[in-house]
Amino acid sequence: MSKIPVIVVFAPTASGKTALMHDLFSCKGSPFFLKGEIISADSMQVYKYMDIGTAKPTADFCKKIPHHLINLITPDVQFSVAEFLDEVDKDCELINSKGKIPVVCGGTGFYIRSFLYGLPKTPESDSSVRDMLKKRIKDEGNEKLYQELASIDPLSAAVIHKNDEYRICRALEVYYTTGKTRSSYKCEQRFREKYNPIFIVLEPDRKILFERINKRVDKMISEGLKEEVLSLKKMGYTKDMPGMKAIGYQEWFCDDEDTLIIEKIKHNSCKYAKKQYTYIRNIPENLVHPFSGEKCDIDEIIKIIQKELKIF
Repeated sequence: MSKIPVIVVFAPTASGKTALMHDLFSCKGSPFFLKGEIISADSMQVYKYMDIGTAKPTADFCKKIPHHLINLITPDVQFSVAEFLDEVDKDCELINSKGKIPVVCGGTGFYIRSFLYGLPKTPESDSSVRDMLKKRIKDEGNEKLYQELASIDPLSAAVIHKNDEYRICRALEVYYTTGKTRSSYKCEQRFREKYNPIFIVLEPDRKILFERINKRVDKMISEGLKEEVLSLKKMGYTKDMPGMKAIGYQEWFCDDEDTLIIEKIKHNSCKYAKKQYTYIRNIPENLVHPFSGEKCDIDEIIKIIQKELKIF
């Protein structure tokens, strides 16, 4: 069975992913014009009703270029990386069958790395241990169990957000079930066999990136981010639900002034942008095509894709 050619693009928030997708697939001068479909590798764009704060692509852009893995579930539902892989594999096969290029694009490094390498084989869930940890996290809070994980398994803690209740519990569950840390279970050291991927990474200068993030947050506020969160609250979604733990949403569950909340969103977004690269740092340099300029060299990216994927 021939491998599926796929473009994989990783970049932190506000680094130009959408602009790159437009230049590659929506610009008539590109050899890939209307020849790609985008699969979101963003762990929060999967949620319905959360449009502004997750920077979802516009309806017009989605009409031009089909997007997948957006608006699948409601904010009260947990979406695991295993579910992500199942969905993305189905989408890649479907897109390839139509003679188009699957493009896995997003800023969730755990999703990107898992797509490239697959998941390590870890023990099956132990419901009694999982229930005990869920009760503890409810009684003691995320921060307490996150610190516990950091002392037991600092490598896992380094790539898990302190508000990510699901992954904190899973990492602790693996340890308390087996006596081994979650990080000790390793993935295969080569890309999955079913794909022929080209891996592009956008790495803007950090100062420029942070300026872009701050401007994007201001734009989100002007577009109605606060109102979007208030609407979600009225629908019954609470701060403890998986989707509502996203940056840009969690900060509104307090009594601070709006100006302070906005500054917290900017701070948390910049902090997260630095952390997003954690999952891809150990991918061998010869498998990565990094672009670090303020604006991507679209002609160079096109040449690389044509050469490596041998398409169009």
